[in-house]
Amino acid sequence: MESVKKQRLFLILTGVFLTNAILAEMIGVKIFSAESTFGFNPANINILGYTLDFNLTAGVVIWPVVFLTTDIINEYFGKKGVRRVSFLAVGCISYAFFMIFLVTKLDPATFWLDVNNTDDQGNFFDVNFAFNKIYTQGLGIIVGSLIAFLIGQFLDVYVFQRLRRITGEKKIWLRATGSTLISQLIDSFVVLVIAFYILAPAESRWPLSQVVSVGIINYIYKFTVAIVLTPIIYLGHGIIDKYLGDELAEKLKDDAAAGQ
Repeated sequence: MESVKKQRLFLILTGVFLTNAILAEMIGVKIFSAESTFGFNPANINILGYTLDFNLTAGVVIWPVVFLTTDIINEYFGKKGVRRVSFLAVGCISYAFFMIFLVTKLDPATFWLDVNNTDDQGNFFDVNFAFNKIYTQGLGIIVGSLIAFLIGQFLDVYVFQRLRRITGEKKIWLRATGSTLISQLIDSFVVLVIAFYILAPAESRWPLSQVVSVGIINYIYKFTVAIVLTPIIYLGHGIIDKYLGDELAEKLKDDAAAGQ
């Protein structure tokens, strides 16, 4: 029965992790205004000569779930469990983007174009162009995103385990939130540097100062969300401990801490 509970828990956590990681990549092509969404005026923050607002990719809305799940997997299944789901996520995301790329090359059916050729106001609407435009926007930053994802994951695991050795079973908030804040600091800049500075075409390449300034804005958001979501970590641990039972929960945590 214990092995069944352990496998079931890992399966559920993996499902939550993969769903949110893949979905974050899919919806990340939309840029939204955090200020307008909540009815505030633009922040107009000046950083390194750039006036920036909290215009963020839609993926950041659910990306904190990925790192919260990472910390929970780390707590109960250790670095081996996190490494396993991280590589699985990279494979799934790569497959998803490859299939999207192939689908955008398919010739659209005439009746599909005819049925979807106007918007709500009756204006002409090229649905095939819109479909391809939306789904292929993310292809340009997939390399930077995956590299940043892996670096962030492994750094999160390392910091989490180091803090766990110091705190033991106490201060879950410190190792969970601390590891997320440090890993997200690196993740926020790696993806921007690779996608918009190293791999970007010369005509659309960002100045390094812009990369840094946008990275700071992204990290401010992630830092705030990580702090706000701290109570969720305790809620998740409480639910899992109750499901596993005290004895099995402690055994999994001890094995995870020992690297088994």
